[in-house]
Formats: sequence, C-alpha cells, structure tokens
Amino acid sequence: MIAYLLAATLSCDAALTALFTPLHPILGRYEVCTTGDPLDQVAAPAPDGPKYGPSEMLEPLEAFGAAGPYDRAALARLYAGRRVRVARGWIERDGEFESITLLSPYPDATLARLHPGTMVIKWTMSR
Repeated sequence: MIAYLLAATLSCDAALTALFTPLHPILGRYEVCTTGDPLDQVAAPAPDGPKYGPSEMLEPLEAFGAAGPYDRAALARLYAGRRVRVARGWIERDGEFESITLLSPYPDATLARLHPGTMVIKWTMSR
C-alpha cells in the first residue's frame, strides 16, 4: 500500500495494474491505485512525502505510455481529444525507491468511463 496517502482514500486495482504496466518488469514491481481526490491534493507537498515536479497536460497515449497491453485505440476514443493531467514524483525511504506517476482524469479497467479523481502508478525497487 502507498503509505503516504490515506489508506481510506486509496483503492488498488489488479486489473488497472495489468493494463497500464509491463506484464513482467525486469526490475522492481508496479502497483496501480486510484482515489477520488484531485491530483493537486495527492501531489501536495508533505514533509516526508514524495517530491513532485509540476504537472503537465499530455495526450492520453503519451501519458499512459507503451509499457502496458491496454487497447490504445479504445483509450484515445475514451478521451475524445481531452488531455490528461500528469505529475511525476519520487521518494526514497527504508531501502526502497518509488517512482510515482499521477494521472487525472483516469479510465476504468474496461476503458469505457473516465473518473475525475487520480490514478497513481507506482514503481518500487528495493535496494
């Protein structure tokens, strides 16, 4: 679980992880979670939390990348010309490095509906 977010507001989803991350990462592990909280709130500075760069607006296929086996045409149709707000961050603690990508709005696992909250894609590597 992503400890720096309140567990009550975060829901991790194996189906989203399978869609948007590599099937067999060479290093580390991936987890995809979602929250109804807006991206600004998730990326808000916290003393012991991740450090995020400024958010940017990206085309959906650029935002979600090419690592996962999701249907690219379905994702493009779902966003219908809308852009995705993306913030990238990282944190290192307790012998682990985490790379975090925040995306909003985000799709459901069927690529049929957009949700207004934030998707959190986390890659963790133990040292």
